[in-house]
Amino acid sequence: MKLSVPGRAGAVAVLALAGLLGTSAPAAVAQQDAALAAPDIPVANVKQHLADLQSIANANGGNRAHGRTGYKASIDFVKAKLDAAGYTTTVQQFTSSGSTGYNLIADWPGGDPNQVLMSGAHLDSVTSGPGINDNGSGSAAVLETALAVSRAGLQPTKHLRFGWWGAEELGLVGSKYYVSQLSSSERSKFSGYMNFDMIGSPNPGYFVYDDDPTIEQTFKSYFAGLGVPTEIETEGDGRSDHASFKNVGIPVGGLFTGASRVKSSAQVQKWGGTATSFDRCYHSSCDTTSNINDTALDRNSDAIAHAVWTLSAGTTQPPGGTVFENTADVSIPDYGSAVTSTVNVTGVAGNAPSNLAVGVDIIHTWRGDLVVDLIAPDGSVYNLANRSGGSADNIQQTFTVNASSEVANGAWKLRVQDKARYDTGYINSFKLTFP
Repeated sequence: MKLSVPGRAGAVAVLALAGLLGTSAPAAVAQQDAALAAPDIPVANVKQHLADLQSIANANGGNRAHGRTGYKASIDFVKAKLDAAGYTTTVQQFTSSGSTGYNLIADWPGGDPNQVLMSGAHLDSVTSGPGINDNGSGSAAVLETALAVSRAGLQPTKHLRFGWWGAEELGLVGSKYYVSQLSSSERSKFSGYMNFDMIGSPNPGYFVYDDDPTIEQTFKSYFAGLGVPTEIETEGDGRSDHASFKNVGIPVGGLFTGASRVKSSAQVQKWGGTATSFDRCYHSSCDTTSNINDTALDRNSDAIAHAVWTLSAGTTQPPGGTVFENTADVSIPDYGSAVTSTVNVTGVAGNAPSNLAVGVDIIHTWRGDLVVDLIAPDGSVYNLANRSGGSADNIQQTFTVNASSEVANGAWKLRVQDKARYDTGYINSFKLTFP
């Protein structure tokens, strides 16, 4: 969060199951997907992103500030995760204080381009520390929400966009630049922008921006469902990147867990904690991975996903889509022979579609070792991943394959081979969705 700018100082997923359609692969089922509520965001995944940002800071002079090598490394880290998950990413450059700055924009394919729902967070730290709560917390939660969109194969009504801003700590520079580059026509297409700046404060409060009423009520209703009271956010009003959007007429909202202000006795009664600063390490060298409240981080990450799913009106697959899935674990030998997971498709007339959705869930410690192929019943091979993603872990996403030349019914296989040493993993599940 920027130091000083004038201004005022889950949901449970429900899946409608159809009857079993008769497959012979182990643990394979076919089902009809229905509209899903947002998934639970694994806080362990968010914390791993924070650990990675901490490692980047440690390797780059202890910070991730604008104009420093740690910031560019942070941009590269987030971009690699999103590229591997199927996003269209753009790195936008600007200049501030004599140094090149970077914004990262990620667009999820599909959705109405005239209705853009955007979520964002600033990725830079101050020079005095690694900036893990401010604002690794918001950046990591937005990243994991974006990855959850990919894992679910979400097909929202609105177009989803995510952003990570540079030089926020110097005066919202990156987000101001982004907005300045939008034409009036492009600005009018935004249905909303949601900002997440400091959502894991160690002595947390639960604050909701009181800007756009729809976004505000979406968050309030979510926390009310958890039995967690909220208050209107005032400490950071105008001091983070939502202001850049609000100032050009784009509806905004967001979440916050507090910075340098002292938690009142009434707030201690309400939320627990102590009558001290919400974040005693605000803008300090001690803003490390030890400066995070896991419960607050978990609740706010889930709230972000809830808002993205709710406000984009998304479904995981078109209504009536038939899913064939194998959930049996298959170990992947380290630097060994290829292994397969099989689903037997039955009862689908004609050929496979030109937009066959291939859901892949591979748990692995180094995805850059893996070659992943879809093998059609006649033996045709469709490559899905070829040692991409570098040192990132896991492959959890939905690929789209033009399989219209293939007969739909038969044994489809996901083939995975580890092509290098020292890393391990397994196929967790594999599914095909026929619209």
